[in-house]
Amino acid sequence: MGTLSESERDDFLAGRRYGIFSTSRDNGIPASVPVWFEWDGRVARMFTHVTTPKLIRLRRDPRAALLVVNHPDEKEQWVSLKGTVAVRDEGGLELAERLVPRYWLEGDPRAAALDAWRVMGDQWRLLELTPTTIRTYRD
Repeated sequence: MGTLSESERDDFLAGRRYGIFSTSRDNGIPASVPVWFEWDGRVARMFTHVTTPKLIRLRRDPRAALLVVNHPDEKEQWVSLKGTVAVRDEGGLELAERLVPRYWLEGDPRAAALDAWRVMGDQWRLLELTPTTIRTYRD
């Protein structure tokens, strides 16, 4: 049992992994959804459509968490980022365009969705989670 070094953490977060993004409902119960994300060593970035419940929750309470875990065939390890989220009107579609090749490998028919996303370009928001707490674990 141990923790990841900063470079191990950054390498882990650069992998092709989903994050589990958690925000708070009005009653305080967490709401968690899988998300695509990008980590730059300081900020985790995600994108969302303007009509999503998570965006409504974040506008009410910007505190959130992102949990990223290992694949089942890997040794146990995870990274937890907790902090506040800034919602940006610009940059959501651009992030989606950068992340499509990471999450949908070449030839994946789902990548055609990007064309529809581009039509809704101004309806995407960029979420920037600046962590105040980062925890890591490795087996």
